[in-house]
Amino acid sequence: MTAARPRAGLLAAGTGLLAAMLQFAGALKSVPGLAGLPLDLTLLAGLLLLPSLLGLLLTRDWTLAPGLAWPLLGVALLLAWLALAGGWSGSRQVLAEKLPQVLLLGPAMLLAGLLVGADAPTLRRLCPAVVLIGLAVGLTTAWGLAEGRVVLGGAAEAASPSKLRVQYQLAGLAIACAGGLAALGVVEAPTRARPGWALVTLALALAVLLPGGRAALLGLLLGVALAPATFLWLSRRRGAALGWLALVAAAGLGGLAALLAMPGVEPGLRTLERVFGDPATATPARLILWRAALRWAGEAAPFGLGTGGFTLAAGSGDDRSLHPHNHALEVLAEGGLPGLLAWLLAFGGGALLALRRAGRVAPGRAARIAALTLPVALTAMVSTDLGNRMVWFGLGLLLSLGVEARPRGQADG
Repeated sequence: MTAARPRAGLLAAGTGLLAAMLQFAGALKSVPGLAGLPLDLTLLAGLLLLPSLLGLLLTRDWTLAPGLAWPLLGVALLLAWLALAGGWSGSRQVLAEKLPQVLLLGPAMLLAGLLVGADAPTLRRLCPAVVLIGLAVGLTTAWGLAEGRVVLGGAAEAASPSKLRVQYQLAGLAIACAGGLAALGVVEAPTRARPGWALVTLALALAVLLPGGRAALLGLLLGVALAPATFLWLSRRRGAALGWLALVAAAGLGGLAALLAMPGVEPGLRTLERVFGDPATATPARLILWRAALRWAGEAAPFGLGTGGFTLAAGSGDDRSLHPHNHALEVLAEGGLPGLLAWLLAFGGGALLALRRAGRVAPGRAARIAALTLPVALTAMVSTDLGNRMVWFGLGLLLSLGVEARPRGQADG
């Protein structure tokens, strides 16, 4: 029994670390030394994680909540419909790239998120790894900026081979998730450790202003506000939860006002420049894409344009980068009403399951899931497409609240 405990702890630590690396591999590729690996970091982390997940699966007893069946049914229906809808899509390039990611990577990442989120020790090991990744990405972005090797905001003019173009959305997402977890430490950790967690949260809040992702800034604010508030609320400290929300709102507005009042700071912080510096008369590109998605959803009703068919219909060619930037609109335009209903059952059902189950699990577990999924959920609705594996991992984390994992042979209760 005593010999089994170190092995179980090592399995949880390794699985948590590898899961964090897989989820944020895209952001880690901007860290010096990792981008030049002979093997793709995403593939490396996935190959190493697979036996760890198998070990986790075999050494735990798993209990599934009955409500889990509906979101899983939605996932199955969504995948089947998107595969079928590929048959009438006019796309070849986008379809060939996106559909395998949805059908193969999507379920694999969902299962990984579900297993990792359901096992409390593994989830606890995952979270410090995410914080370290967020800090590493933030520090290397700042260092690259100071050295002139990083182009902020994903600017396209990085023609010089000496400049490294930052994958700013992925970097910002890693920092945002790390920020929510660090803020959770402010209210959950022992009293003497809380000032340290507050400093880490502040550092990450400043770091998220560098890459230029507005969604990352909002995602960090959501995580920093709601993850600790979730922990306090579920711990029956309702007044403290409301006070935390007020404190975050006041600190955020005060910090923003202080930064804007500093002369010359906006050009150095690409996120602020993009939030406040864009011409008021310009129509945001996302709004143009959303309107086009709604228009083509109506014209192609009820079955949609076919998987990957939006960009061709919208006149931007077989180019995946100009997708609708909203999962609901994407699946409505390309998969029609059946696709949207399946998506709502899968992702909407997953969110409802998480809300129902949050009060039945440990407050820290529910709060960690909130910190890891809120920025990803926001990104799904304003940035990425259905082929993004990070969103499927996030869905798995949500669904994990409907699963309980215990060491094999441990008595219930």
